[in-house]
Amino acid sequence: MIRISTIFIAICMVLVAASLGLVLYSVAGINGTESAIVALTALTFLILYNAVSMRLRDRSDVGGQIADLSRGTADLARQVAEFGRRLAAMEGRIASSNSTNSDRVQSVVGEINELGGLVRQLAATVSTHEDLLAGHAPAPAPVARPAVEAPIDLIAPFDERPAAPPPLPAAPPRPTPPAVPPQTASAVHAVNGRNQTQMLATLRGAIDENRIDIFLQPMVTLPQRKVRFYEAVTRLRDERDQLIAAEEFISLAEASGLIGRIDNMVLLRCVQVLRRLMVRSKDVGVFCNVAASTLGNSTTFAQCLDFLEANRALASSLVLEFKQSTFRALGPAETENLAALAQRGFRFSIDHVTDLRIEPRELADRGVRFIKVPASLLLDPKQASTSDIHPSDLSDLLGRFGIDLIAERIEGERAVVDLLDYDVRFGQGFLFAPPRPLRPEGASATGGTSPNQAQDIQGSNGPATSSPGTTSGAVSAASPAAPSQRITGNAALARRI
Repeated sequence: MIRISTIFIAICMVLVAASLGLVLYSVAGINGTESAIVALTALTFLILYNAVSMRLRDRSDVGGQIADLSRGTADLARQVAEFGRRLAAMEGRIASSNSTNSDRVQSVVGEINELGGLVRQLAATVSTHEDLLAGHAPAPAPVARPAVEAPIDLIAPFDERPAAPPPLPAAPPRPTPPAVPPQTASAVHAVNGRNQTQMLATLRGAIDENRIDIFLQPMVTLPQRKVRFYEAVTRLRDERDQLIAAEEFISLAEASGLIGRIDNMVLLRCVQVLRRLMVRSKDVGVFCNVAASTLGNSTTFAQCLDFLEANRALASSLVLEFKQSTFRALGPAETENLAALAQRGFRFSIDHVTDLRIEPRELADRGVRFIKVPASLLLDPKQASTSDIHPSDLSDLLGRFGIDLIAERIEGERAVVDLLDYDVRFGQGFLFAPPRPLRPEGASATGGTSPNQAQDIQGSNGPATSSPGTTSGAVSAASPAAPSQRITGNAALARRI
């Protein structure tokens, strides 16, 4: 509606223009036409003046309204941004919750698979006993010989292999013999049936005749206990096929300069084993020990580097392992050789850890991705006061620099429970599995019963340690001409599994 003030102004302008025309007509003596024209002209100027003044006043009002509108729009934009931030945070929490639930589901699935593997092992053991009972024959008496380790099957699918047999009391691992002075070395070897000269001759013969064997000990995830890595353990066979542990010949090999040839042979075997493992699964790795003298010898290291360069495609799965003392005593040549390996993508591990004074940043810069610490050292209360960091915080500290902590030499379930409180992700020890030989490449994991089936089962579930130098006997199975018994009950169930 038109405002009253506007109507009043219009009436006033008309009156002013009319008055002007009348004054000109009556006083000035101008005729009526000219007076009307002057009045209309005056009215036009008054209208224009009023319009311009109102336009200026409206412009100021509109400017104020636009400023208010701008402030309201800015407030609205801030509110929309706040709502967007809250929505993003809510979506992040939902995604994190979904990821946590997925991890829990995967953990439960892994434990169910583990239980399935244990049930299959139990069914296989029950089937063996039923076969013996069905034949009305007592089990053959074991011969006085070390328990035969069940060979590791590299043909079976990697994720379907059980991490370990059911927990049984395992014999403690053989402690590393302390360093002995040169004058008493002969006496020590004489106790083991060989003097130093005979041991050196046996060592040279084993190297020349390729009697260096590789045993594999798995490393499992905690708490699922799924196998993720293997450590290659070196064993030497003498002329009578008696096994000699690495602790008994490694110091002599380093003193005689033969450790380089042994490391080259072990690297070759590890690459062969790794290629067999990766046929079924890419998520697998092999730890291979390398001596400090090999790293410092330019000729021997050049041969190892050429071989590793040719197998550079396996760098992400082949982990080279060194002692803690080796890393602490690196010279210029050893540092340069280590950097050459890291430049080619190979990762390193540290074992034989004697204390927890660790510099993770320095180790990560040199390519270290794993540190193996004995479980007894991690759980030792004295380490909390003597080390730079509490053992319970070591795994978290190493993880910040991309280094995984592996607890080794685990021998009891109590230690596993305590290590889980320390957030340890990987474990190794006789509790899970001892070092075992490889199954021949052409053997089947589910083939017929071998002549030493009973001994293989005993070696898989029984004591794992054996004294070196003991002759391996053989126990004969039932005659092949005996009529086959019908398999029923749990035995049939095991065969179906």
